[in-house]
Amino acid sequence: MRILVVDDSEDARDLAEAALLSAGYRDVLTAESAWDAIKALDLGRTSGEGSGVDLILLDIVMPEMDGIEACARIRNDVRYDDIPIIMVTSLDDMDSLQNAFIAGANDYVTKPLNRVELVARVRAALKLKGELERRRSRERELLTFLSSWGDRRASVWIDEATGLFTGEVAEAYLTASMTHQQEEPISIFALVLDRLDTYRVAFGEEASQRILKQVGEAVRSISATVGTIAAAYRNGLMVFVAPGIDAASAQQLGDALSATVSKLRLPNSESIASDHVTASVAAVTGRGRCDLDRVHMLTHAISVVQKAAAAGGNRVSAVTV
Repeated sequence: MRILVVDDSEDARDLAEAALLSAGYRDVLTAESAWDAIKALDLGRTSGEGSGVDLILLDIVMPEMDGIEACARIRNDVRYDDIPIIMVTSLDDMDSLQNAFIAGANDYVTKPLNRVELVARVRAALKLKGELERRRSRERELLTFLSSWGDRRASVWIDEATGLFTGEVAEAYLTASMTHQQEEPISIFALVLDRLDTYRVAFGEEASQRILKQVGEAVRSISATVGTIAAAYRNGLMVFVAPGIDAASAQQLGDALSATVSKLRLPNSESIASDHVTASVAAVTGRGRCDLDRVHMLTHAISVVQKAAAAGGNRVSAVTV
């Protein structure tokens, strides 16, 4: 990770650089003014090359051009739309922070710099940046996959009941040539609404479709926050493909999916576990080194969730293969 420290005080620059180096960040650049930072960042360049900097630590009070104006100029360059900018301010100048956040700052630390706080803020900002980049990479991969699937299949991309991709899209995505490293974990989730078939018999297809629509909207919003591919089969079974999600995170996401459905409080008098709609979720985590492995993980997740639902439902099962 390359970090740029911008401060007119040499002592402040040295302190920040030393703190970052001691925390393991080996590529730390410094600039003694906002103008030097602008030159280092090569603002205004029209080429599509990357920025070369992963985070900026930017002092607010500097001569000629302050940190707030510098922050605004940096944000005007499309290459720096998402780069974390952490402002450095003194405790007696907190009023300037509002303008800094308006200009596009993400966070701040106060002077005199505290090493533990500085490193914690930097790590949090870089982690968020990494997650955003991973999510966008998955979105680009999915768009590339869909664009190569052909216009003739466009009508079967979306499940009408839930608004999610169809299950066939998830299957094709799993068997396509994915760019993820072989050693990167992947988690595949299966979700079923407990006693939905019984509810459909009692109240009709239209009523069950309304439930699926509301659940689809709810789980789509939560799955989008972690960049998963969400899909549904015509029988109401939902699947989620989550590259890069390890076993511990899979358990958390499975719990969150189950809780999201329960919090909707959709009435279901046919339920055994509760008086409202509940969901059973199965999460299978592995390496998925080839398309066949990933398909086996999907079928395993479906088998596990069906057994959980048959046993009464409203439970989350996590398996590592």
